[in-house]
Amino acid sequence: MQEMDVALICKALGDSNRLKIVKMLSDGEKCGCKLLEAFQITQPTLSHHMKILCECGLVDVRKEGKWSHYSLNCETLSQFKDFISSLHCCQGGECSCR
Repeated sequence: MQEMDVALICKALGDSNRLKIVKMLSDGEKCGCKLLEAFQITQPTLSHHMKILCECGLVDVRKEGKWSHYSLNCETLSQFKDFISSLHCCQGGECSCR
């Protein structure tokens, strides 16, 4: 995963509503209407959040009639987790987290 992709995901996850959406989607696909019920935001605001999550590749959307169903993109999430796991905290020449 390239640094630019990681930066887009980090930017997307830098909003508490989007973090909550990702957490909700970790339980499986959700209709936009179900996501909206969990927030005190308008539908256009939810659409804005979902657009950001989709554009960074973290969330996929499936249209069914007038409804949008959202799910996590497991491949992107897995690559992001691998990138985060590759980071190490070294102090004084010794790595403390290996």
